[in-house]
Amino acid sequence: MDTVPERDAIDAQYRWDLTSIYVDADAWEAAVARVPPLIEAVAAGEGEVDSSGERLLEILEARERMGRQLEQLGSYALLRAAEDTRDQSAQAMKARIAQIRTEAATAGSYLRPELIALEDATLAGFIEAVPALERYDHYLHAVRRLAAHTCSREVESVLAGLGDVMGGTAEVFSLLTNADMRFPEVSDPSGSAVEITQGNFGRLQRDPDRPFRRRVYEAFYGEWEGVRNALGAALRTSVTEDVRMAETRGYDSALAAALDPEAIPTTVYTTLIETVEDRVDALHAHLELKAAALDLDTLRPWDLYVSIGPGDPPTMDYDTACEHIIAAVAPLGSSYQTAVAAGLEDRWVDVYETRGKRSGAFSAGTYDTEPFILMNWQEDLASMFTLAHELGHSMHSQLANEAQPWHDADYSIFTAEVASTVNETLLLRHLLATHEAPRFRLHLLNEFLERVRSTLFRQTLFATFEQQIHEVVETGEGLTPDRCDDIYGALKERYYAPVDLDAQIRTEWMRIPHFYYNFYVYQYATGISAAMAIVDAIEAEGEPAAAAYREALALGGSAFPVEVLATAGVDVTASGFIQTAIDSYGDAVETAHAALQEL
Repeated sequence: MDTVPERDAIDAQYRWDLTSIYVDADAWEAAVARVPPLIEAVAAGEGEVDSSGERLLEILEARERMGRQLEQLGSYALLRAAEDTRDQSAQAMKARIAQIRTEAATAGSYLRPELIALEDATLAGFIEAVPALERYDHYLHAVRRLAAHTCSREVESVLAGLGDVMGGTAEVFSLLTNADMRFPEVSDPSGSAVEITQGNFGRLQRDPDRPFRRRVYEAFYGEWEGVRNALGAALRTSVTEDVRMAETRGYDSALAAALDPEAIPTTVYTTLIETVEDRVDALHAHLELKAAALDLDTLRPWDLYVSIGPGDPPTMDYDTACEHIIAAVAPLGSSYQTAVAAGLEDRWVDVYETRGKRSGAFSAGTYDTEPFILMNWQEDLASMFTLAHELGHSMHSQLANEAQPWHDADYSIFTAEVASTVNETLLLRHLLATHEAPRFRLHLLNEFLERVRSTLFRQTLFATFEQQIHEVVETGEGLTPDRCDDIYGALKERYYAPVDLDAQIRTEWMRIPHFYYNFYVYQYATGISAAMAIVDAIEAEGEPAAAAYREALALGGSAFPVEVLATAGVDVTASGFIQTAIDSYGDAVETAHAALQEL
């Protein structure tokens, strides 16, 4: 029986080493005890922001000390809870730090209103008198530009006090789908029982046996029906929270409220949707290629993840994948390559799927910790590309942390998704350049096509769904599970016109965690498009383009995302970089079609 092991069955070298954050839970508890004075020091600044430059600097430095300590505490709790979502002690740690963060946010909630209230001349005088304030230039600008959307001190305090409640539906979704839900077992082609999990569902959907894929698909989606009403209520609550917060801050829409803090025009979002929907024929061509490669008259939803490469999909063990990734990032410079290798050696990565482990993958760390990576390794090409993706995030953090002070190091998700997909794109091109076997190359081309399909087209579909469900709530209509089915189903029919879709795929929205992240998913689509443009430039220009890209990563959050990507040579306010990405996708479809004809 193919079962998921317990954590202690995995060799330590394939588990992340959290002792670099805290030796154990007792050390974490001791660090928690040191937080109250830090919060008090920040709270003591209330009403004193305008007193002098020296006092303003003291308040900002107190905020940093508090913030860094809370980040480190939160990181440890998050990672411990992700190891095993069934671990109640870890969940309790996570809940405690959420409450403490709320207390800290309340204590410092005066800062934004008081900074905004400063006269320009007063602030300029403070900076002239205390030059150390100059290093806060971007932070101060970012706060003060949102003056029209910052509430009174009293309202900001109330909003800060809701910090451990806001966003709670994402936690409900995570616990329900990772800890509480158990998916059934199905018989594989040999007759053995296979347990379906969130982590292995994608791998099982790539199995060459079509009846088995269908059994997995139907069993998996059938299980979601049992939590339909709960997840419908959770998503409605999450969307309503976004809408109400936008209204409270005086925005015309939840979309504007989500994008404005990073100075991203809403036209970036709408242009993405318009551009991709105008070119959805490229996705249709890929789907038609897949049907031909699989010798199917009609594609069904359980056929979408199967490789166009002939024979069984290639397997990929973790250690070999690491070697490929290290080699692939060489065009980014020796220092970048060496840091990637060191991170893999130093146990940044928690590699294998284990019982109760959070599904998916992520990179998470702080200014004062390593950028740890959660994986659920499935011995396939997709896992290798996911690892390259997360290492892109980790290296972005490393470069930004080395170059920027704490308050400017944290970067936008918008730029983060560029860093991750640059690594993916480099890996694909490296493997195509170093492997000549036609069958393996077809599987690599398949991986590229699937990455673009799932990251550019699928995430844009998600972004459209997210925009539409927010508009339902904004217009006062009821967002019910049936309404979500209708919206999502219509989008699937438009994007996946060549596929014979069934009723179950209309409910796919129930299993997507990113819908709880407030207009998050579009950044995957813009990210992969920008990344492909950056890699094209590096291949054409060499080190100058690579240096510009490293410079962009090192900017961290010291500039807004549009400026950061302009440093790397990409204008994300226009549609050209998306068009170019879709052109490359279309070219790869034609290349794969020709390769299939030659077999």
